[in-house]
Amino acid sequence: MKNERGYPKASITKKGEASLRAGHSWVYEAEIVSLSEEPENGGLVDILNEKGRYLGTGLFSLHSKIRIRLISRNANDKFDEAFWLRRLSYAWQYRKTVMRGDISCCRVIFGEADQFPGLTVDLFQDVLVTQTLSIGMERLKPLLFPLLFDLLRKDGIVLRGIYERNDVAIRDLEGLQQGKGWFPLAGAQKDFGPTQTTIIENGIRYLVDFENGQKTGYFLDQKYNRLAVAKLAKGKRVLDCFTHTGSFALNAALGGAEHVTAVDVSSSAIEMAQTNAKGNGLDAKIDFLTENVFDLLPRLEASHAKYDLIVLDPPAFTKSRKTMLSAMGGYREINGRAMRILSRGGYLATCSCSHFASDEMFQTMLRHAAGDAGVTLRQIEMRQQAPDHPILWGMPETNYLKFYLFQVV
Repeated sequence: MKNERGYPKASITKKGEASLRAGHSWVYEAEIVSLSEEPENGGLVDILNEKGRYLGTGLFSLHSKIRIRLISRNANDKFDEAFWLRRLSYAWQYRKTVMRGDISCCRVIFGEADQFPGLTVDLFQDVLVTQTLSIGMERLKPLLFPLLFDLLRKDGIVLRGIYERNDVAIRDLEGLQQGKGWFPLAGAQKDFGPTQTTIIENGIRYLVDFENGQKTGYFLDQKYNRLAVAKLAKGKRVLDCFTHTGSFALNAALGGAEHVTAVDVSSSAIEMAQTNAKGNGLDAKIDFLTENVFDLLPRLEASHAKYDLIVLDPPAFTKSRKTMLSAMGGYREINGRAMRILSRGGYLATCSCSHFASDEMFQTMLRHAAGDAGVTLRQIEMRQQAPDHPILWGMPETNYLKFYLFQVV
């Protein structure tokens, strides 16, 4: 039987209740005690504790181990167009505030942290690029995407379209098909234009390939960490490992580095990085290598090469707890080798973008790597992701980026 709001009811365990009350927003399959009826896949469900007390309302998934994704803790909410427009407006106003008006390229929606579970939306100058990773958001996107498009256009953001990057395996867990392409907007032109655009970040121009680049095409979360590296780079010989499309390398070069070597295993990423360097008139200060960093660092160490500043910005070495041990071994290897090829008093920027690698684990790894290299780390600062990727306390999955700046002595 349905309740007075018309939604099926899901009773959950005390463990599930404790998790929700602590600020988490997922209910796992094993935490559901009973359902008043089988909810629609992607439909709304009221969550109750074992005593029947209301805890919140979420979106139900028939296929994922994450059975319910919370969207509200208010029993009076009505989930109509006005509700979702308010929520989109809150997210956009937050970016305008915390990014200090620097919003031509930013993350507009950061999933659970903005109460849009499973939805990512990035703004790249004149294009919105999305990833929809939950069935609930998949069902809602015909409502949400036009609302967001109109909201930003009314605020002076000139947009040509919304591009979906749903070519990710995690959609399989929700029973969703993979794919990518332009989202059909009512009244929009049939030709949205090329699947590349140009953004300006920290005064540097980047060509963003949002059709073929990693994730949504460009990593916005390191925006202010790149500035922190630029401030250390003046007059230094810099090695930028896992450069992707050259962002840390370009910031270092613009910051006055004597010379920068940028490395990535992807030839297409290196080609894009070279294009970005030429577009900013910085190509004379940067040389690019298409090589595996795990092969390069031992060779540099053996040749007694020395750098004054090394940046380690690897992709996530682990996406599950099962592979944490090997992942930490990989982090330890590249950090230890980087410390050994730094000149005396050199600087290290190192990070991890995996939320499974906790800050405590990352610090322990760095201590071991420093011991391996026979050096001492003098911390300059510890940083996290940019504020357009807000961290929701109680939801550790939103707290994923660890970024350290050290002097190695």
